[in-house]
Amino acid sequence: MIRRQRPSTITARPTSRRIILWGTALTVLALGMTFLLDPYRNFQLATIAATFCAVAGLTVLVGSSGQLSLGQAAMMAVGGYGYALTANVLTDAGVDGLARFFLGMVGGLVASGLLGLLLGLAAARLRGPYLAGLTLAITIAIAPLTTFFSGVFNGDAGLQIAYDSVPPVLATLIAMEQWQAWVAILVAGVVVTALASLSHSGIGLHMRATRDDEIAARLSGIRTGRIKVIAFIASSVTAGAGGAVVCFITQAVSPGAYTLAFSLLLVVAAVIGGLGSIGGAAIGSALIVLLPWTVTLMTEALPAELAHRLSGNLPVLLFGLLLIVVMATAPRGLAGIRFRRKPRRDRRVAEPARPQPDSTAAAGPSDAAEPVLELATPNVPSAHQERKK
Repeated sequence: MIRRQRPSTITARPTSRRIILWGTALTVLALGMTFLLDPYRNFQLATIAATFCAVAGLTVLVGSSGQLSLGQAAMMAVGGYGYALTANVLTDAGVDGLARFFLGMVGGLVASGLLGLLLGLAAARLRGPYLAGLTLAITIAIAPLTTFFSGVFNGDAGLQIAYDSVPPVLATLIAMEQWQAWVAILVAGVVVTALASLSHSGIGLHMRATRDDEIAARLSGIRTGRIKVIAFIASSVTAGAGGAVVCFITQAVSPGAYTLAFSLLLVVAAVIGGLGSIGGAAIGSALIVLLPWTVTLMTEALPAELAHRLSGNLPVLLFGLLLIVVMATAPRGLAGIRFRRKPRRDRRVAEPARPQPDSTAAAGPSDAAEPVLELATPNVPSAHQERKK
């Protein structure tokens, strides 16, 4: 008796295993890089890793499922506040160390996941500018909500958390900034690897089908509303993880760090890197962290008043110019750039064609072979072939 095997189980396992192996290798490589950097560079690396979580979730949400969100900064803020509130409760209860960190991360992920669930339910009924306007309103409402519930969120001042020192086992090996970079890299490695596995699974295929043609996806049996909810939850949880890591690094969270400008900057980072590309999200995250720092170094030699004006406006101008140049030259983002090699010229001399016997000369008109017209069709993989891959 021959048992039938599901094709999904045959193809999904090697893909997931490959993604996990790549994620593990890149995480170990990033951890090793921390030994080559000074404390401030490790702090920048930790910030890039935390931002990477948010941009990766946004690039999958917009690039794979086709839902525009301008509220990724609000997701980070919710994750940061969830981490801070949980950590403060645990501190009052006498819990510290790694236990407080892990439970605080759980609090941040749950808070951001709940907000993502609410937005996903709304996204199942809203499209285009209406959905973008809803997420934009949530980002703008972060500061007023923290002021209205100042007894819980402490208004504009934000929340402070207890100091998290290096574990005693690693205290003699690494410094505080390197430990923070380790935590940020490990969290980003776990979160982004899970997000990449989701994007390459059957759910990711349904996301792309919903993005391309929602009506056709419904006719093929895909529950598009559920797919949109899953996409928003995944994007919100990854952004909440990034906000929780930022709160761990800075030991504070405040609404002033998650403004509308920062939310739009996350969208720009996803577009410049390449929508739908995890590697492009890493490139965009590095740009939005390192470009303002580079501008600050360049303007230090200028007069103080001019340097102060340029430090706030010049990075925005450079981001705008970079966005225009990338969209004009590489619409798929920096991760979509492919360098093509020039075709080699065949130096071999073509041999003269040998005359073939004319088989149709002796044949009558009715026996002559009829010409066959072949149409060259583009090699475009169908949804069924993509499902088999």
